[in-house]
Amino acid sequence: MQPRENRDDSMKLIADNLRITRPEISRALQQFDPEPVQALVKACEDRGAWAIDVNTGPLGKLAEPGMRFFIDAVQAVTDLPLLIDTANPDAMTAGVKAAKNRIIINGFSLEPRKLEKILPLAREYEADIVGFLLYPDSGVPKDAAQRFEVALDLMAAAESAAVAKEQVIIDPVIPPLAWTDGIVQARHVLEVIRTLPDLLGFPVRTIGGISNLGTSAPDKARRLSVEQSYVAMLASAGLNFALLDILNPDLINAARVSGILVKEDIFSWGMVPHSGTV
Repeated sequence: MQPRENRDDSMKLIADNLRITRPEISRALQQFDPEPVQALVKACEDRGAWAIDVNTGPLGKLAEPGMRFFIDAVQAVTDLPLLIDTANPDAMTAGVKAAKNRIIINGFSLEPRKLEKILPLAREYEADIVGFLLYPDSGVPKDAAQRFEVALDLMAAAESAAVAKEQVIIDPVIPPLAWTDGIVQARHVLEVIRTLPDLLGFPVRTIGGISNLGTSAPDKARRLSVEQSYVAMLASAGLNFALLDILNPDLINAARVSGILVKEDIFSWGMVPHSGTV
């Protein structure tokens, strides 16, 4: 079984910067040029990322060679854990097989294809796996109660697949504030994070994608403002893993200071990073 992190209570910061939607990363794949990928990964590691989310998208006809290219490029320059982030089962399988670093499979839901093709990889490779609180049609539950129902179904599916409950990391699905009920759902996500351990009867870990919150924001300044505030609320709720832009020093400062205020028993000003630094 792959080693898991020491189960401390600190919120770990995962870089979500490596995305196929970035033009330089898309070009790197087309040319099978590892340098742009590796430069970005090294910058994320320098900024203190706990892990790298390798978000390749579905990859289409390049599912297997494309995923191997990304995994090989990334692990050539870092020993950090890797989240293999794709909905394509063939790409996911190729990534898991190619990985030498510790991995987290990102992820599965109640969607039948993911239960059949992706969830069993967690059992076969004894890897942690992210479980999204989504309905089988990929619909997002509207409130905390519905998310709790999906969480119970998700854990039952993991048990049926012989995946240990401790391997599952729950993603309650942070909504864009631009949704009609986005701000209400964002508060329900906090309730889910606080309550899930009691509901499930063990210290389940949780993960959240901060970047989802500001989708369609009118400008970067207002997007940053809501992300800084919400990441503090997530830390207070007990989130274990935050997926975010690790290259944004203001957002990372907010996340780290929030972790200090929430978890530390003894405070000193030396713990607090200067504004605009990491």
